[in-house]
Amino acid sequence: MRVVLAEDLFLLRDGLVRLLEAYGFEIAAAVESGPELTRALAELRPDVAVVDVRLPPTHTDEGLQCALGARRDRPGLPVLVLSQHVEQLYARELLADGSGGVGYLLKDRVFDAEQFVDAVRRVAAGGTAMDPQVIQQLLARRADDRPLGGLTPRESEVLELMAQGRSNAAIAGQLVVTERAIAKHTSNIFTKLGLEVSDDDNRRVLAVLAYLDRDR
Repeated sequence: MRVVLAEDLFLLRDGLVRLLEAYGFEIAAAVESGPELTRALAELRPDVAVVDVRLPPTHTDEGLQCALGARRDRPGLPVLVLSQHVEQLYARELLADGSGGVGYLLKDRVFDAEQFVDAVRRVAAGGTAMDPQVIQQLLARRADDRPLGGLTPRESEVLELMAQGRSNAAIAGQLVVTERAIAKHTSNIFTKLGLEVSDDDNRRVLAVLAYLDRDR
């Protein structure tokens, strides 16, 4: 699996390169600025891009904007964004096209090698990998809204895990209940949110996140 990596801090960039290579990824390019990232994504056409939000020359959202531009040129390009803090605006922009293959992780998660590598693989496969803190803030922002406010505490918990990109089986394992029980909760959630039930877990997650973020 070929990766383009963009991170302006040398030590972190070098560490990510070594980590990904240790898990069998091929690093097509490891760059430190927005212009370099744009060229690498256009010329190398990687399987997935791992991108720091803030890159030179602006040190604002250069990395994110380069990644979004690449996804416009190549719809569905898998992109995993790394950020120092939870920025709901960045999460919304990343999810806006609803095509999947996206992730948003806090840099703290990089220190958990297995969790980080799993996120890269999930995004590369067209799924989602959203940091739990991002999901919690999105859910909290909508806690008083209807119909989200009509969810039971257990349904809200299931929705949060769904939004992280977890399958019904994974949710059942974490909550120590049957997969059948999770399927029932999922059905109730979609009914209450007015969302069409789908067997595709990635589209289901994106639909839920799109709902949480609408009318902003």
